[in-house]
Amino acid sequence: MYDFAVPDSEMFWGGTIPILLHNSDARGIDVIRETVKEFAKTISMAKVPVKIIFLDEADALTSDAQHALRRTMENFPSTRFILSANYASKIIEPIQSRCVVFRFRPLSEEDMRTYVKRIEIAEKLELSEKAREALIYVGDGDLRRLTNVLQSAAMQHKKITDSSIYDTAAKARPKEIVSMLNYAITEDFLNARNELDGLMLRNGMSAEDILTQCYKEVQNLNIDERLKLEIIKDIGEYNFRIVEGANERIQLEAMLAGLALAAKRNK
Repeated sequence: MYDFAVPDSEMFWGGTIPILLHNSDARGIDVIRETVKEFAKTISMAKVPVKIIFLDEADALTSDAQHALRRTMENFPSTRFILSANYASKIIEPIQSRCVVFRFRPLSEEDMRTYVKRIEIAEKLELSEKAREALIYVGDGDLRRLTNVLQSAAMQHKKITDSSIYDTAAKARPKEIVSMLNYAITEDFLNARNELDGLMLRNGMSAEDILTQCYKEVQNLNIDERLKLEIIKDIGEYNFRIVEGANERIQLEAMLAGLALAAKRNK
């Protein structure tokens, strides 16, 4: 396989040319009709029964491209297709029915900690314990995300702190999110909005990232369970509005106001 997005990456020869496509970049029907189909038609150089095409982030393929891929899969049985996807639901049913689906769970904190330690030793990095905790938090079970953040932080300095991890990942510290939520719940809207300013301006966070962290942290708030349910419901509603194109700042402030009102109702 060959990753066109990463020059000189590892190759696996499955035919006359190696091929691995990142469909977040190459996602149109022309890629399937030309690159993929042409490879599927080639005769293998080695004495192997099948050729292999690995399509990374296949859920980014357009609908037309996926239908073209289905036809290619049917017409060239000597080629095996491996598709990776972040969201299996975005793969059309005719393709899913032709595949065996494997679902991978996020890695445990213990596994991620072992992985961080291995990189720390191999690359001669110096990480504080808080930095390791921050890496595990922003990685959230995803080693690729963790590795990218750690690599970016290490390019700045070999001695890595939790601050450099959060800054590199453009994530807020958990206590900052909790502080904003607590201000809103106690009806201190002005301070809640000031905390929001800090997240958006200092950390450069998008509205979706803020809502995702709010959803993660609200589970641990020491509040009434009914209020917690209302907050989660509101987070989902405002996330949908933002995805649909509503103004991010207005929606986030509306969410904080909604939390204050919900807390008042539940007193």
